[in-house]
Amino acid sequence: MRNTLMILLIPFLGTALGSAFVFFMRKEMPALLQKILLGFASGVMVAASFWSLIVPGMQMGGITPSTIGLLAGFAFLLLIDHITPHLHATGSAEGPRSKLSRTAMLALAVTIHNFPEGMAVGIGLAGAMSSGANMTGTAALALSLGIAIQNVPEGAIISMPLRAAGNSRLKSFWIGALSGIVEPIGGFLVILLASFFTPLMPFLLTFAAGAMLYVVVEELIPEASEGEHSNVGTIGFALGFALMMVLDVVLG
Repeated sequence: MRNTLMILLIPFLGTALGSAFVFFMRKEMPALLQKILLGFASGVMVAASFWSLIVPGMQMGGITPSTIGLLAGFAFLLLIDHITPHLHATGSAEGPRSKLSRTAMLALAVTIHNFPEGMAVGIGLAGAMSSGANMTGTAALALSLGIAIQNVPEGAIISMPLRAAGNSRLKSFWIGALSGIVEPIGGFLVILLASFFTPLMPFLLTFAAGAMLYVVVEELIPEASEGEHSNVGTIGFALGFALMMVLDVVLG
């Protein structure tokens, strides 16, 4: 139980660590560092999606439920992006907004995006607990670490614009950090209902993969590739992918 709780909390700690950047940087995150972190996070998430979610899902249920789950994960995040404010690293949205509403909308958008990531960790743990799942606790830990690494730049991208908008460093940190609290909550709910989810595990594993891949394609890679120094993001992607490959294949 203690190990399960630790694995569930790791992604939240990644968000908190990234949010703490606001205490060490004066204004915005340097563009070069941001590109490195975004590229690195992209590589981690792609590798984690494949080895920790898609492969176990296909081994358990075959191609049909895995394909349906993958596409459903993409569709779910596409729907969320459609109905919630779409805010990027600038921390701004279209149209004039007050500081309070912009802060609230930024926190809301990121919090909603974080929930499926927490569910992904919970699904990984539930798969490790299921006797019929071809997934280990180490693989679930690797997935959790991968999401936590991805959350570091995400936390910074939340807290830094909030600070630039006039909020205090402490308030910017707490809003950024608490945007990740839904991750352990989502993971815990999945584990709590694991007996109901077990027959759906192939679908759920690939659903989580689709949701995470959507974040990579829609958010991380475009921001890592735009403007100058785009090659740095590509290098970061390669390093992140290699790290997650080692964590998941060698340790798993």
